[in-house]
Amino acid sequence: MTARRLATRMVPKVWGRNTLPAPFAAPPGERIGEIWFEPPPELPQVLVKYLFTSEKLSVQVHPSEASALAGEAGKEECWLVLEAEADARLAIGFEREVTPAEIAAAARDGSIESLLTWHPARPGDFFYLPAGTVHAIGPGLALVEVQQTSDTTFRLYDYGRPRELHLDRALAVAEGVPHPAAYRRSVAGGAAVLATGPHFRLDRIEGEPDAATLAAYRGVLLALPLAGEVSARDGSARAGAGECLVAEGLDSLDFSGAGVTLLTRAA
Repeated sequence: MTARRLATRMVPKVWGRNTLPAPFAAPPGERIGEIWFEPPPELPQVLVKYLFTSEKLSVQVHPSEASALAGEAGKEECWLVLEAEADARLAIGFEREVTPAEIAAAARDGSIESLLTWHPARPGDFFYLPAGTVHAIGPGLALVEVQQTSDTTFRLYDYGRPRELHLDRALAVAEGVPHPAAYRRSVAGGAAVLATGPHFRLDRIEGEPDAATLAAYRGVLLALPLAGEVSARDGSARAGAGECLVAEGLDSLDFSGAGVTLLTRAA
């Protein structure tokens, strides 16, 4: 393998959208909430998604590798905001330290939204969510999410929707603390190392990668063009906005037609 384009999957969600931003198009009558790229066997640990919201997502939390039980998988994730309506917000962490009993009571009576910190979201905003971070995504957003490959989600509150809640497991893994400011930043442009967590690395580049980035991506990686095009130097594959390549190394890719690209790999 030098490089190849990953298959995509559109995932309908009750909180998704009938109309998606370019270059995507929702099938008629479908509310698409996620578009994600099938994790390749060469890099099974990392999953990349687009998320599109018209309603609030559930208040939820994910376990860590240490707190996950048999049959569960830990999950850390991060979000880069691509588009946001004027009042778009993300709930991440609590306004103050809270006890499990407070979280449980607020989840049961619906007041948990008022315990969370709702951060205004603008294009270029980046948020890293360690496992155990209680969170929710508001409406009016288009995001890229990079995460550990895991679907282990414990819902605390879902606005009365008829979906299963997982209060006991959520309380067992939830951190009742504010979200550290060090895990949030805004990226106006240029190259940036967005995440160097214990499970994956994420970079944003414009045009050609510099020497430091090339050195950091000598093994298998995913390249997600947000603008422009990235291709394999041997001509075997190419990807534009809305697509994703898996490649055996960053030096195997041609960025002569690239604009903004996200790069990610396992830690």
